Amino acid sequence: MEITVKTAQQLRLTADEFELIKQKMGRTPNFTELCAFSGMWSEHCSYKNSIKWLKTLPRDGGRMLVAAGEENAGLMDMGNGFGVVFKIESHNHPSAIEPFQGAATGVGGIQRDIFTMGARPIASLNSLRFGNLKDKKTQHLLAGVVKGIGHYGNCFGVPTVGGEVYFEDCYHTNPLVNAMSVGIMQANKMVSATAKGTGNPVIYVGSATGKDGIGGASFASADITHDSVQELPAVQVGDPFQEKKLLEACLEVLETGAVVGMQDMGAAGIICSTAEMSAKGEVGMHIDLEKVPTRQQNMKAWELLLSESQERMLMVVEKGREAEVVAVFEKWDLSASTIGHVTEDGLLNFYMNGTLEASIPAYELVLGGGAPQYTREYTEPKYFEKINAFDSTALADIQDLKATAEALITLPNIASKRWVYTQYDSMVGAANTSTNSPSDASVVLAKGTGKALAITVDCNSKYVFANPYIGGMIAVAEAARNIVCSGGEPIGVTNCLNFGNPYDPEVYFQFVHAVTGMGDACKKFNTPVTGGNVSFYNQNPDGPVYPTPTIGMVGILDNIDQKMTMHFKDAGDIIVLIGAQHNDIASSEYLHKLKGVQYSPAPYFNLEEEYNTQQLVSKLIRNKKIKSAHDISEGGLMITLLESGFSGGKGFSVHPTVDIRQDAYWFGEAQGRVVVSIAASEWGAVQAAATAEGIAITQLGTVTANEVEVAGNNWGSIEEWKNKYDTAIEKLIQ
Repeated sequence: MEITVKTAQQLRLTADEFELIKQKMGRTPNFTELCAFSGMWSEHCSYKNSIKWLKTLPRDGGRMLVAAGEENAGLMDMGNGFGVVFKIESHNHPSAIEPFQGAATGVGGIQRDIFTMGARPIASLNSLRFGNLKDKKTQHLLAGVVKGIGHYGNCFGVPTVGGEVYFEDCYHTNPLVNAMSVGIMQANKMVSATAKGTGNPVIYVGSATGKDGIGGASFASADITHDSVQELPAVQVGDPFQEKKLLEACLEVLETGAVVGMQDMGAAGIICSTAEMSAKGEVGMHIDLEKVPTRQQNMKAWELLLSESQERMLMVVEKGREAEVVAVFEKWDLSASTIGHVTEDGLLNFYMNGTLEASIPAYELVLGGGAPQYTREYTEPKYFEKINAFDSTALADIQDLKATAEALITLPNIASKRWVYTQYDSMVGAANTSTNSPSDASVVLAKGTGKALAITVDCNSKYVFANPYIGGMIAVAEAARNIVCSGGEPIGVTNCLNFGNPYDPEVYFQFVHAVTGMGDACKKFNTPVTGGNVSFYNQNPDGPVYPTPTIGMVGILDNIDQKMTMHFKDAGDIIVLIGAQHNDIASSEYLHKLKGVQYSPAPYFNLEEEYNTQQLVSKLIRNKKIKSAHDISEGGLMITLLESGFSGGKGFSVHPTVDIRQDAYWFGEAQGRVVVSIAASEWGAVQAAATAEGIAITQLGTVTANEVEVAGNNWGSIEEWKNKYDTAIEKLIQ
């Protein structure tokens, strides 16, 4: 067939990119070669519209053991000779079309990124966004995604220990499904995704290749439209039991020492793993595609290269040791086929039954090599005019405080996500300490290391919509605050940057400023970015989703005794607010959902104050001065107080301490604040520590045995409030 610019455009390449490919190849590519460029130069694989700004993030320092983006996931030093491996990625587009498999394979893919480096996954988290929960389509997507995550994770045997779920109208057509995995390993045993050694065999292991997932990377690099259902074949199909066997086989085969390099076949399949491993090792590969195990007959070369069938790995092993490797995989009843060998010419030569189907320089396909990098224009969004015009004084203050609290605690963004998390196995492996004793972050024992990990995923996209720079900083700061309130030391970040179409200058403005804000906050907290992914083209027919730069953060607890929980412990304890109150209701759930105000500024935030408050809380926890800690986030002070009572069944008696608007005092979401409870005898020491650091500190009231009392009014028992909180989502979707 004749290859023209129209052919390239049908494969989602631009006319300019087609000309660039011809220039790099020195000729017009054939169809198989053009398909390879289409997959590898897609936004999903090449980061062509984002890499310029990703490079501005802090990518080294701290406990980093590998450079950001150099391997399948980040690796950071835990101490005692161990490393923690972690990464977060999106599976948004597949989940919008087929929620069960889209979410399930997202979980499977992120687990492979962890164990392909030689780490054993010990914890999973997820960050999910959907439309209005009252809508039947949203309920369908929610049910499918949650079932998919639960099915894959539960069968694979890694606990889902935490996450977040938000509901906003802008995610109606395009939900966000971000999956994070965390693993541990001996730091000196990492295997790199690098091919080297001329003549070394290239071995394909795992499931056979089918036509599911073909073009998935390109599919993820385009807007979702009414016609997207036609692209259902781009959604992969997962098998968690096969992946469990693959995990055990891969970790066992690494112990032989025969493996030179290994990479999972994720986005863009075989072409991606062969290209990236070869480019990284500055080598080439000779691949015989007819030797690739298939589950469908007569697959064409381009189909074999681009298929995203799940549970597959590509390995380069030492020549002469193939039998050792194959024996391990046969033991686990998995296919292991030698499909080629490493060459020294830098070319990827793909043959089918002796016929050369494609010959491409590996370097020209990959990010950091020949893949294009663009600088997009950006302009301040027009909706900022509405945000800047917001005037809180035009709104009447609260008349019925209790009724407002009842309405707020049953909002889907605030209410318990019990309906979701009870479908996940949170206890498999017996390392999760947070199921019955929750902290702001999930705390997981890292067995064999003598340490524990605090893990969280965070982003309030309303804040980022209101002010991308400040919202980006808040996403990092809240993640760090959750780690600190759990007794951990934040050490590093992985991010999943979900935005609309990068060719829209207003969307790109959001992206640039959110990344800049994230970077500035990460530098302050000494939490370098280890990697992650960018997901553009998250659009509804009416426009883009909220800018959603999800932060996955990991912290270290040197021993489990450092863990701090969020619930009140003993009646008579003093409830203390660390951080200042502000007359601020901007971007709060109260303002947005109960008052219907869509446009308002980001809530109060000061990076220096935030950092200093977190340092104080960390010091108080280390010195055993406080009994509980819970940060103020969605819903403000009142929701924090109620949530602090739920787990331990304790109530509280509190009174306003400053003369500001009631809605701002109880429901404002100003940042940098933490509610702690302390023994009455510790008040002097805690107050002195805060005063020495110049941090505001206030007594709010006391812990009670059961009753909730606010400003002298009895609001009933804590169990009554917990019941409202626990059942709100279940009642909405019945």
